[in-house]
Amino acid sequence: MKDEDFIGLYEVAKMAGVTSAAVANWRSRHPDFPAAIYELKSGPVFNTEQIRKWLKKRRAKMVTIISTINLKGGVGKTTTTVALGEVLAEAFRKRVLIIDLDPQTNATIMLIGEEKWEELNRQGYTLATLFKDALNETDNFDLSKTLQKGVSNVRDVRTLDLIPSSLDLIDVQDRLASMPSGRFFTNNPTEVLRRAVKPILDEYDYVLIDCPPNLGLITLNGLRISDGYIIPTIPDVLSTYGIPQIISRMGAFAANIGEPIEPYGILITKYDSRSPLHDRTIKQLREDQPPIVFKTVIPQRTTTAEAAEFAEVNTLRQKYGYEGQYDRFYGICKEIMEIAG
Repeated sequence: MKDEDFIGLYEVAKMAGVTSAAVANWRSRHPDFPAAIYELKSGPVFNTEQIRKWLKKRRAKMVTIISTINLKGGVGKTTTTVALGEVLAEAFRKRVLIIDLDPQTNATIMLIGEEKWEELNRQGYTLATLFKDALNETDNFDLSKTLQKGVSNVRDVRTLDLIPSSLDLIDVQDRLASMPSGRFFTNNPTEVLRRAVKPILDEYDYVLIDCPPNLGLITLNGLRISDGYIIPTIPDVLSTYGIPQIISRMGAFAANIGEPIEPYGILITKYDSRSPLHDRTIKQLREDQPPIVFKTVIPQRTTTAEAAEFAEVNTLRQKYGYEGQYDRFYGICKEIMEIAG
């Protein structure tokens, strides 16, 4: 055989357009991944043609990417995103990445604390730098330094990573529509995030994107790479008012880019069992589906709000209290995994 008939991990990653870590993840997750021809000290060696055929057969992404969105703030969107990421990582042993697109940076601070965020923000290691590059035609964004590995204030959560946000996104999102089109008119304001994170996506089982409470270009960047989205909502009039607009806009956006973005479901948050309004709203939402309303609901609990504080704890039950909140988030994770396949 010729030398070109063999290929190492680095060359496989280059062929697939991902990182070597992603290829190593494929080997452990997919039984049909081609076996190594040789195991050298420098790493495994594969048959080039077998790898090429496997990549061609498995063109679908190995990762499930889910956005969380609601047009109204204060519905528990960020807390839900962080809790789901932590439970998927700890209870289900998944590799999870949270991308914080919300300029309020709440998910970022929940996962790394305010002091660490301020340090990263000063150094430019947030998503604001990525979008400023798109506007100014610069190249300052460093994904390797921006990506924060092993985040969370919970000791038992070990496989959760974060790409942090910045308050500077508030200014950037208003100007993104005016970004230069590029030398060959290939720059698209909804493709900025996808181009930046594509090399690392297949290192994860799940990517959760915390979107801003609007349907602007920053939000569309998150939805552009998503397989589907979840709508967390309080079951009241104001919180559910924008749901039809979200579904309609996302359907039109998906049709425009020629790729499906599925509405995975509506997640009821801050539920008050004493409120007739909440019960009526949930009943109406279930009758109006699609999208479905998840069976598991998240009740209003002070412990959930307190979980936003970045304080070291040992377990997720400690973080979210002992009133059943952890079990609720566990149940939502199971429903999401079934729906998303």
